[in-house]
Amino acid sequence: MAQTTPPHLSSITNDVLQRCALRLETTVAGLVEEFEGGWKGDEGEYYRKLVEYCSAKTLYEMCKDVEQTIREGTFSTLTFDMMLAWESPTLDDEQSHMECVAKEKEEKTSNPSNKQDDTSLFYSDIMPLLVNNKPSAGENAFVWLGSLVPLVADFINGRFTFETLTASTENRLHFPAYDKFLEEIKKCVHHLQKQATPRNVDMADDEFILHVEGTATSQRVIRHIGKQSWPGRLTLTNYALYFEASGSLSYEDAVKLDLSKDIEQSIKPVATGPFGAPLFDKAIIYESAELDEGFLIEFPELTSSTRRDHWLALVNEIMLLHKFLAKFKVDSPLQAWEMHARTILGIIRLHAAREMLRISPPNPKSFLIFALFDELPTGSNVLEELAESLKTVKSGHPCSASSILRNVNVAQACIPCAEAEVGPKQSEITSNQPENLSALETAVEQVREEAKEINIAKATADEVKEDGIGDSALVLLELVKPFKSALPWFQEIIGWERPATTVMVIGSLLMVVYKEWVGQAIAGLLLWMVLKMSRAKKDKVGKRTKFVVLTPDMTTVDSMVAARHGMNTIYDVLQLVNVSLLKIWSIWLANAPKHTDAVITAMIGCAVILAVIPLKYIIMILVLSTFAMTLKPGDRRDKRNQMGNRRLKGWWDSIPVIPVEVVQTSEDTREDSRQKTQVTTNGGTAGHRHRRPTTTNTQTIVHGLLLLPSVPPMPPYVVKP
Repeated sequence: MAQTTPPHLSSITNDVLQRCALRLETTVAGLVEEFEGGWKGDEGEYYRKLVEYCSAKTLYEMCKDVEQTIREGTFSTLTFDMMLAWESPTLDDEQSHMECVAKEKEEKTSNPSNKQDDTSLFYSDIMPLLVNNKPSAGENAFVWLGSLVPLVADFINGRFTFETLTASTENRLHFPAYDKFLEEIKKCVHHLQKQATPRNVDMADDEFILHVEGTATSQRVIRHIGKQSWPGRLTLTNYALYFEASGSLSYEDAVKLDLSKDIEQSIKPVATGPFGAPLFDKAIIYESAELDEGFLIEFPELTSSTRRDHWLALVNEIMLLHKFLAKFKVDSPLQAWEMHARTILGIIRLHAAREMLRISPPNPKSFLIFALFDELPTGSNVLEELAESLKTVKSGHPCSASSILRNVNVAQACIPCAEAEVGPKQSEITSNQPENLSALETAVEQVREEAKEINIAKATADEVKEDGIGDSALVLLELVKPFKSALPWFQEIIGWERPATTVMVIGSLLMVVYKEWVGQAIAGLLLWMVLKMSRAKKDKVGKRTKFVVLTPDMTTVDSMVAARHGMNTIYDVLQLVNVSLLKIWSIWLANAPKHTDAVITAMIGCAVILAVIPLKYIIMILVLSTFAMTLKPGDRRDKRNQMGNRRLKGWWDSIPVIPVEVVQTSEDTREDSRQKTQVTTNGGTAGHRHRRPTTTNTQTIVHGLLLLPSVPPMPPYVVKP
């Protein structure tokens, strides 16, 4: 066949067009003529659109037998060259790209950096030797390929996947890494196909195993029930989680946790240990409205908790998938299965990336769709566009997610897949891209920028969190200094040290209260704060500000003594709070009748005053009396204040507290605390938790405290556990 190519094309574009024509059994001229027959657009986009058209037609044919093309190696080589041709379709683009690469290498040589990324891939050390002066693909080309074939990436999270795969190669994807990634995907598919179904479980036609651990060739999985532990096999599918306890010869019948039900259910990390002690943070707990207690599963590891985090992300992804289908009412079996297939492919890509990166596993959210967008504030916009794109899904297209799963022999007996076999002809559909591609791209880009801002903000916050208790206390004292500096100013105003300012403050307060301008006053305060922040933004004060905290030069012994004093201070504060709360309880339950009568009388008086006199007049009287009390300084006033304070302190100290008995929890006390009844005390009814009396005295548990109302008044004390 005669192969003629348009002028001005780059060398890689010429090669891709010729290989596409050979694959389609036609000529390049024929492809160009067919493209120009339906093309209408800007002249500047002509060559890139030509590459997109020829690539879509070729991928349509290759995806019909994608497993064979991956095994032969033609899929990886051709699709990688397609990304290069899409990135540099013309000679000018190719020359510009080469100049940019040369400039980046020159800058790297002149400014060497020893900074290593925390998520470098397994090939980070040998990659520079393999890809020296070799072409590489960029992020946009990778995402474009993912929009055509959701095998190496999904368009929704393709940019996050690309960042993870290229963390060690300066955000450029080289062919060895790309080919290795596809090879690991193929191995992962074959590994999942070999897994046995759970014992005595009839799986649905569209239910497929996504992850298995606890077998003889994998790491252990342990289920905890109270103080007992049961090793077994854990299997995850796109509908449920199965656990099979290990028996003497084989596994016992599987316990099914249905993740597809529209009920209240959750999964979260938890710590476990011997005899129930939370020592090792390597477990997950599944809680559901159908279960009386949580389903606790541990993933033992020597060092980190990456296995637990991996399982937690996978189970959460399946739960979010079914919540997504229920929330957006995806009732069509073909649309629902397409979303299942895209989720399954995302999990397979995550498995492949973990095999490539054994030492430092990647963040699972970079490969999972729902786990990524569920935690971001604007992620719901992407999910809405995703649900809208499912309405125009082309399930019969060979490059759709459901068709790819079928062609790699993952979904052999799936009913939706069988229905999807009857699809449109190639002349009708060439591209698998959704119709709302631009809206999806805009929403994803917005979420991506938001994720970058959140990561930067979290990084700055983590720097502060790394400080010790002592440094954190010093930082806190430094941050509250501006508020401390404002306290002397208020004291000067109240003490009439600035008479003109004091009179102005009194007049303003009286006017605001009398005219009921409280809302306007708050609005004025907010506008003043806006003015201060706008001025700081204009002058870029925040960029030039850094809090400097001076720490005293102390020895180790001094630090230990200071820490001991700090703990004593905290303990004293806790004791003071406990005693104060117990005295309030004593007044409320009339354990001190005289004090209760005094409080009742005061409350009745306040109630009468509030019922008769308008509130604004009461506030005005309080303002005038507060400033009038400090108007005439002298020893007589000070003596009067000191006498009043001593009387109030004596009255407070004479209140007896309700005794406290600290007991260790047991199953009986837990059961008693769940029983809610009403406790009648001194003619009043309080909704407290009741415990059946075990002695002649009436005993009640009120919010975890064992109260003995019949015990005579006792001096304040706190029992130490």
